[in-house]
Formats: sequence, C-alpha cells, structure tokens
Amino acid sequence: MIKIDVYNGENADVFIRRIEDNPSVTAAVADILANVRARGDEAVRGYSAKFDGYDGDFSVSESEWEEGAKKCDPYLYKVMEEAGANIADFHRRQIPQGFEVEKENGIILGQKVTPLERVGIYVPGGTAAYPSTVLMNAVPAKIAGVGEIIMVTPAKGGYIKPEILAAAKIAGVDKIFKVGGAQAVAALAYGTESIPRVDKITGPGNIYVATAKKLVFGLVDIDMIAGPSEILVLADGTATAERVAADMLSQAEHDVLASAVLVTDSPRLAEDTAAELERQIPLLSRAEIARKSVDGQGRIILVKDMAQAVNIANALAPEHLEVYTEEPFRLLPQVKNAGSIFLGGYTPEPVGDYFAGPNHTLPTSGTARFSSPLSGADFVKRSSYIYYTKGALEEAADKIEAFAMSEGLQAHANAVKVRR
Repeated sequence: MIKIDVYNGENADVFIRRIEDNPSVTAAVADILANVRARGDEAVRGYSAKFDGYDGDFSVSESEWEEGAKKCDPYLYKVMEEAGANIADFHRRQIPQGFEVEKENGIILGQKVTPLERVGIYVPGGTAAYPSTVLMNAVPAKIAGVGEIIMVTPAKGGYIKPEILAAAKIAGVDKIFKVGGAQAVAALAYGTESIPRVDKITGPGNIYVATAKKLVFGLVDIDMIAGPSEILVLADGTATAERVAADMLSQAEHDVLASAVLVTDSPRLAEDTAAELERQIPLLSRAEIARKSVDGQGRIILVKDMAQAVNIANALAPEHLEVYTEEPFRLLPQVKNAGSIFLGGYTPEPVGDYFAGPNHTLPTSGTARFSSPLSGADFVKRSSYIYYTKGALEEAADKIEAFAMSEGLQAHANAVKVRR
C-alpha cells in the first residue's frame, strides 16, 4: 500500500534519481556500436535475427506501408490526424526566426535558421508500440522543415503494427526501417549500406537504446536520456480522490520504476486517494506493474499549505506536474521546474500524452531544472553571421588587436592588422 508521510523538510526525495551507467549494459552496447560501425548491414541483420527473429529486408516498401496503414482502425486514424494537427499547430509557434540588424558604418549582424537535413526517429515496438511517439517526434521535425525523416522500429518477425504505419503516414515520415535496439541507434549514427546516417536521433527506448544514444552523442545530436516516468499531483481539498488516483496510475502503469506522487494539504484527500489506489489497481490490465510502481516509488505527502507543495515540486522538477486545485492559475507563476504542467481538474496527463499539442517527450530524473520538452526548435540550428565594411574594421581594429594580444594570440591580432 502507498505510504503517507507528513512533510518534515527532508522526506520528499522520491524523484531524486541518478542516471547512472550500468557497466555491463554499457559494455554490451559499446560492442554493438563498434560491430555495426565496422560491418554495417551485416551486423545489423545479425542482431535483428537474434533479438527480433527477422533477417529480411530492413526497408518498408511503399506498398507494405500503404497496405499496413489501411488496416488501422478508421476512427483511430481520424483521431491521430486531429492530434497531429494539434501538435503541428503548437510546435510551429516554437521555431525560432532569423533576424538581421544593420548598425553604423555598414555593419550587418544576423541570425540564420536552418532545418536539420536528416533526423532519425526511434519508435519502440512489440508490446510497447506507441503511435503517439511517432506523432510527437516526427510532426515537429516535419513542420520545422527537416529534409528527411527516417524512422526505425523493432519488427518481431518483420511485422509492424498498422497504427504505427498509419501514424508515420500522418506525420510525414519519409522512410521506415525494421530495426530496433542499440543496433538501430548505431545504424542511424554511423550509416550502413541500407540505412542513412542522420544528424539527430530522438525517441524513447529501453536501457540499451538509451545507453546507445548516450554513447553516440557528439557524433550526432540526441533529444535526451529519459529515465522512468514520473507524475507529481499537487492537490487541495477540492480535488476528487478517484480522479487523483486515476491520474497517478496513468504513469504507474508504465514501468515498475515509475514514480506517482501526491502532495496535498488535505488529510482527507490523502486517505481517500490511498484507498482509491487500492480499489483501482486490481482493475487495470497492467495491474502487476502498477502495483510494484505504487508500492516501490509511490508516495502521498502531507504539507501545511500549497505554497509548501509548490516548493516541493520545484525541488523535485517532475516530468509531469498536475496542479489540481481550486485556482490552479494562481500557482502557475510559482512553478519553476517541471517538464509539462497540467492545470485544473479536467486536464489529466493523458490529454498531453495524446491530443492537446505540447510534446510528451519530457525531461525526467530532475533534469527539468535545466532542460525542456522536445520542441520544434530542436529540429533547426541557428547560425550567426557578421559583415564589416573597411571603415568599420578600421574603427575597431585597435580594440580587437589589444584583446587578441591580451590572450597571447598574435595570429588573431595579425588577421586584423594585415587589413589596415
């Protein structure tokens, strides 16, 4: 059963996680990366046969893609189209714009925004096949103007679920490859005979996928290293225990290591939510996972007031933060650290996971203190540019040369001097 604690200033560290290396996993992934880098498709095919039971053609043909997508439930297809439109509308507003400033003496300074040329999207397969992942990763890349979107996904026996193929069609994915695991990350990072090298890799995966992304970072960009799912619900006495428990379980069912936490100033809500969790868990299809998550990482924390609750939220920097209070917008300005914030009693976390528009790829493990959700801006790069006239350089030359010489860089100074 979930624990109920009275906050004493030191006992709210339930989200304090360390994204630590697992030496055995790191070694295994490093071997896979090296093998794929050296042997290309041959290595990828070997791992796919071993882990997914598939050693056929990696590429999904147009006919296979089209036929598979047609098998998607028609109503779900329409829902995904609407969700995709919501995602595009939100993320389009996030893309930075170029600018140019003309100063005295003909000086021109500017910023140029350029979409990435090619991006790789990793989509989990098997029992964890999430079409929402396709939309949340590919749609922002598409509206940012990425030249080519490559999707990789594990395909047990060569099979990809229709809803994944349909989501890829809706999102504007250009190519799909039946490859998963660390070998897929390696193929995207290095390129093989069949799978092109990309500039950035996004999307969730298991510990092997996450470790592979971490190891190839620098050669390519990545979105983030994601830890277990987290939800923190801040709720006052106006909240309904049935809803709070349901919201906590919406994340607890993800993973036995997921964290579901309620912080409240209402003893009654605390007790009622604990009882509701016990009632609802056995009703879930993933009850065993939710049970272990709640018993292991779940907490209910009683505080003296909601100001203290917000302080806890800022200290923990949760992935998902629900503010389920009578006046949630009054607390919003005080929230400093959270991946995504859900306001009011009618905005449960799944609204963000599937439909509203903001991205569900969010910082975990307290990294919301310094990082942000995946956005349209993550698929473009910014370059600055500078233009000086002869007169402008002459006016600044002494200053630039003095600065360069103060750092002992005579050649820097000379590059200005020879133009005088």
